[in-house]
Amino acid sequence: MSFIYKFYSIRPLFIIHSIVFATYIVSFVQFCLLMLCHLQTLCFLRSYRHVRHFSTQLLEGVPRCSKPTRGCYFLPNASPYQLWSRSFASENGDLVEAVVPFMGESVTDGTLANFLKKPGDRVEADEPIAQIETDKVTIDVSSPEAGVIEKFIASEGDTVTPGTKVAIISKSAAPTEAHIAPSKETSQKETPPPHPAEKDKVEEKSPKVQPIKTQEPKLTTPLLKSSPSEPQLPPKERERRVPMPRLRKRIANRLKDSQNTFAMLTTFNEVDMTNMMKLRSDYKDKFVEKHGVKLGLMSCFVKAAVSALQNQPIVNAVIDGDDIIYRDYIDISVAVGTSKGLVVPVIRDTDRMNFADIEKGINNLAKKANEGALSIDEMAGGTFTISNGGVYGSLISTPIINPPQSAILGMHSIVQRPVVVDVSIIARPMMYIALTYDHRLIDGREAVLFLRRIKDVVEDPRRLLLDI
Repeated sequence: MSFIYKFYSIRPLFIIHSIVFATYIVSFVQFCLLMLCHLQTLCFLRSYRHVRHFSTQLLEGVPRCSKPTRGCYFLPNASPYQLWSRSFASENGDLVEAVVPFMGESVTDGTLANFLKKPGDRVEADEPIAQIETDKVTIDVSSPEAGVIEKFIASEGDTVTPGTKVAIISKSAAPTEAHIAPSKETSQKETPPPHPAEKDKVEEKSPKVQPIKTQEPKLTTPLLKSSPSEPQLPPKERERRVPMPRLRKRIANRLKDSQNTFAMLTTFNEVDMTNMMKLRSDYKDKFVEKHGVKLGLMSCFVKAAVSALQNQPIVNAVIDGDDIIYRDYIDISVAVGTSKGLVVPVIRDTDRMNFADIEKGINNLAKKANEGALSIDEMAGGTFTISNGGVYGSLISTPIINPPQSAILGMHSIVQRPVVVDVSIIARPMMYIALTYDHRLIDGREAVLFLRRIKDVVEDPRRLLLDI
């Protein structure tokens, strides 16, 4: 009984010690697990590299931005993404690099056209310092930070890709001033003239030497005359050889590919512009007052082309291998001539636009084209093209199809010509229009009916309202 009594008296103390011991064991296990987590995190970070970049590269899981943004990401060493990074620090933490930005999915390289700044110039953050000329648009290379350009790494005319380093910029250096070499007049003024007595001594010491006159022998050999059969070519000094810009090279290749690919045929017609010009004259002021844009001829022809494409959907289609792709949307490309070459921006979903929307779209794209600010997206696609050579005075022409489309409409100048109206000869403002089409896909019947529809709608705009 005494043994049992002692056992039961010791049991509570034993239970308390066991609980305390178990608590220590749990705490130790938690500490070990915490240290293990820290160790795994350290190993995980060592397997990654820290990337600080300034780029428009699109990554999965990263929201798409229309403007370049600075950001920090952790990417594995064997990352499938190739980032062109713009470093914000060098060995002394002062130098930054300006690199070629992302130029679009369909643009892989470009030519460094020219530098907008010089070494030693002060630049602000995001200020353009160079221009890259691609097959489609001109892209600016901007400074990542405010500072002074130390040197250019690339040269004008080099072919560059996204991520190529262009310039080194110092954030703390002061801009260098232009050093002007002293002129001869300044040096002569700074040098004191010699004393008259010293001048006489110098003249006495140096004896005068008279030059010996030699008679030059006369040439007795007669000059060779070129034979009359040889063509008289102009001298090479009157010729200049310059490299072809990438945009012009791209235009040349596309036009030649169009000739080699399509079976092009052109059909013509003429349009009496009397009613359309009267419509513009009657409502131009009210149109500007309500929509803030002028009513031009291009919007009228775009609406007429939309109506014709809806009536003849084969003109809006395209051949793709052994298939024909019918497109149930209408994107009109408008040819715009610039100082650098011909560009063809696209107006999207013109079948859903009114006259004012089309005029605003055309004005916006034309302004960007002349400023060289068109983006890749604004020039991609298009199902049908309109080219207005009339603004330059063209009377008639045969436009070339813009691949991968199947037809192109050519507008020309408006000229007063005599026409027969109700058995009377009257002078009317007339315009020739031309449709060049791919005869592999479009037959002559569809092409003529297409052009006839444009003629009917332009000559009587009320057809658009009544859809007849």
